[in-house]
Amino acid sequence: MSLHGKRKEIYKYEAPWTVYAMNWSVRPDKRFRLALGSFVEEYNNKVQLVGLEEESSEFVCRNTFDHPYPTTKIMWIPDTKGVYPDLLATSGDYLRIWRVGNDTETRLECLLNNNKNSDFCAPLTSFDWNEVDPNLLGTSSIDTTCTIWGLETGQVLGRVNLVSGHVKTQLIAHDKEVYDIAFSRAGGGRDMFASVGADGSVRMFDLRHLEHSTIIYEDPQHHPLLRLCWNKQDPNYLATMAMDGMEVVILDVRVPCTPVARLNNHRACVNGIAWAPHSSCHICTAADDHQALIWDIQQMPRAIEDPILAYTAEGEINNVQWASTQPDWIAICYNNCLEILRV
Repeated sequence: MSLHGKRKEIYKYEAPWTVYAMNWSVRPDKRFRLALGSFVEEYNNKVQLVGLEEESSEFVCRNTFDHPYPTTKIMWIPDTKGVYPDLLATSGDYLRIWRVGNDTETRLECLLNNNKNSDFCAPLTSFDWNEVDPNLLGTSSIDTTCTIWGLETGQVLGRVNLVSGHVKTQLIAHDKEVYDIAFSRAGGGRDMFASVGADGSVRMFDLRHLEHSTIIYEDPQHHPLLRLCWNKQDPNYLATMAMDGMEVVILDVRVPCTPVARLNNHRACVNGIAWAPHSSCHICTAADDHQALIWDIQQMPRAIEDPILAYTAEGEINNVQWASTQPDWIAICYNNCLEILRV
């Protein structure tokens, strides 16, 4: 305990703009590093890479680079061993893969656009990076499709990694806009993914059998579903939430269309969901009521009345991320602030 005696429970970073997209780095040598995306309602936006200085216990910005439009999502390559290049992906008008060199310089490695014959682009609402095979990414778009991308990271000229990508498959996933996509750890973790969208449904797909999909859930009022999040330890469970909804719905893929739990203590609309990386029965939800709530859901299907932990921030929480390689830490962002909380 002596080591942690001097440590704070909360670290805060203030960005020069409203923070929306956010993600923890998973590399073993970059423990307290996060990427933040600005939300400015114009073309010129930014991404910052921030890190916690262990000595001073302060966050410092290591790198800022330009990004067209706000990033709808930002994600580091899920490379826990540090064997791939230090890559970061962002979605917005296109999917972009960036390479971080020695923390202070970032360069665009590739821009992935599956609409080669058109000047028109359908903005990407979200994407996911496959944990089992980091050469696979999936994007969701307002044009009703999901696209699965293959990445190549080749060795060129000895030490320079050249990253390129190609479309593996594009499918019409929903009847309306698709708002989120997430790979499942089921069946080996490579081929199954699910999506949610404006038609109010959660649909599950298998890359080996794309001719059909399974509807896991449909919102009773057909409200658009904005996010979905798979349980990190038990691939049977996922969580989703509806637009302007104050509750998070937990689903079991073995019992389609009937929620196994509803988490409804928030007093305003929910914006973010994060499952614990190390436990199948803990989940964090964050909302416009300034609250981040941690729930223990192990008594499902009995009703879950109250969260086990609550944190009140100084503003409406836009996003929550639970650090996959450091399960004691949750990051939230509100207004122009990032906070990491020890749980």
